[in-house]
Amino acid sequence: MGSDDKPMEEQLQALWEEQGEMIVGVPQGVRDLLNSAFAQVPVLSFPKLPYGKVLEISGDASISEAVHLLAEFNIFSAPVRNPSASSTDSSLSMQYIGIVDYSSIILWVLEQAELAAAAIATGSATFVGVGAGALGALGALVLGLSGPLAVAGLTTFAVGAAIAGGVVADARGAKSPSSAADALGQDFYKVILENEPFKSTKVSEITRSYRWAPFLPIQQNDSMLTVLLMLSKFRLRSIPVVDIDNNIVENMITQSGVVLGLSQCRGRDWYDNLAGKSLHQLGLPVMKSNQVVSVDASKLVLEAFILMKEKHIGGLPVVEGPEQHLVGSISVCDVHFLLLQPELFAKRKELTVMNFIKMVTEIEPETGMLPPTTCENTAELGNVIDTLASKKLPRIHIVNKNNQLVGVVTLRDIIGCFVSEPKDYFDDYFGGVFKETLLQAEDAANKSE
Repeated sequence: MGSDDKPMEEQLQALWEEQGEMIVGVPQGVRDLLNSAFAQVPVLSFPKLPYGKVLEISGDASISEAVHLLAEFNIFSAPVRNPSASSTDSSLSMQYIGIVDYSSIILWVLEQAELAAAAIATGSATFVGVGAGALGALGALVLGLSGPLAVAGLTTFAVGAAIAGGVVADARGAKSPSSAADALGQDFYKVILENEPFKSTKVSEITRSYRWAPFLPIQQNDSMLTVLLMLSKFRLRSIPVVDIDNNIVENMITQSGVVLGLSQCRGRDWYDNLAGKSLHQLGLPVMKSNQVVSVDASKLVLEAFILMKEKHIGGLPVVEGPEQHLVGSISVCDVHFLLLQPELFAKRKELTVMNFIKMVTEIEPETGMLPPTTCENTAELGNVIDTLASKKLPRIHIVNKNNQLVGVVTLRDIIGCFVSEPKDYFDDYFGGVFKETLLQAEDAANKSE
C-alpha cells in the first residue's frame, strides 16, 4: 500500500482529486495502489471450476472428438496435451501445445468449406479422402460467393490448408450444389462426427488456426496481479493454473471469470472507487468508433465470418447507413445457425447479415441471436461489469443518444482499468521456451482486437 497510513479509500480519493476532472483515465497512483493490493492476493484464492477438474484434449484427438468433448462438458475451451511428449519429461512447455476453443474449430470448418467450394466450382479438384457428403454440404456453404470476396476468402482461408491437407486433380467425388443443399438438414455435429476430414484430422494439426491460444501457465502461489496483467496485456481469454510437482492443470482462470469475481466485490473500497466512475472518466472506450471493426447490415453474412477470421476477433457490431447506427451484433459461434437451419442455407447466395439475424430470431426466438447490449459512455463501470457478468458477454457496445456506435468495451478493457504493468514486470517471469511463447502472444495481441 506504500508508506501512506491513510485508509485506501482516502488515498484513492486524493489521487483522483489530484488528477482533476479535466483529465480522463485511471490515475497512475490509483493503478499503483491496486497493483500492490493484487500482488498480495495469491492465485490459490481464485475459485475452482464448478465441475471440479480441468478438461484436457489430447493433440491426437480428432476434430470430431474435440467437438464432442467440448459439447458434452458445455465448455468453450480446453488445454491440449502434446501427444509426442515423453511421460518422463517434466517440462510443461513440452507437455502442452496450447489451448483450443470452439470458435477455432468452427473457423477451421469454414476453411475446409472454402477448399471444398473451390473444388466444386472449378470441377477440377477435391480433397484427398473427403466424403461426398461432407464435400457437398460444407462446400456448398460458400458456393454463393463470387468475385473479389470469393478470391479474398480463398486466399485467407484456403492456401495454408491446401498445403497441409493436399489437393488432387480429380472431380469425380464432387457433389452438385442442388444435392448438397439437401445434406444441410443434418445436425452440424453429425456432419463433423461422421465425415472427413473431421473424423481423421487431429487437433494438433490446427494449432495455427484462428484463436488458438498459447499455453502460458501460472502456479497457485503466483499473484492475481500476474493473472490480470496476462489477461489484459496479452488478450488471453484463459490461463491454466498448474501443479508443477504433479505436472497437471489444476484450474483455468478466464477473463469472464475474473469479471464475474469483480462484480462480487461491491462494498470494498478499492472496487467501489472505480465502479462508481463513468466509462468516460476512466478513459473508456479505448477502442473508438473509427477503430471498431464492424460489418454493414447489407453485407453477406458469410462476409462477416470471413472478416472475423481476417481480423482475429470473435464478434462484430452490425451497423446501418452512413451514420453507423447500431442494429445488431454477430459472433463466430452464430455460424452454427447457418449450418443447422436448412431455411437459412437455402438463402445463402443472397442472405445479408441483417436478414440472417432476423431469420434466426424468427426460427429460434428463445435460443437465437439477442439484440446487442449497449450503454452510453456516461454509464458507471460497476453497472457495466454487472451487465457483462450476469449475461456472460465478452463486450458491450457504446452508443450515443442517437444509437450511433461510438466504441466497444471488452472484458480486457475492464480488467485493464484495475492494473497496469510495472516496469519490466514480465522480463524474468517466464524462462526458456515460455519466453518465446510470451513474445509470440504479445505480437498476436498487437495484431488483434
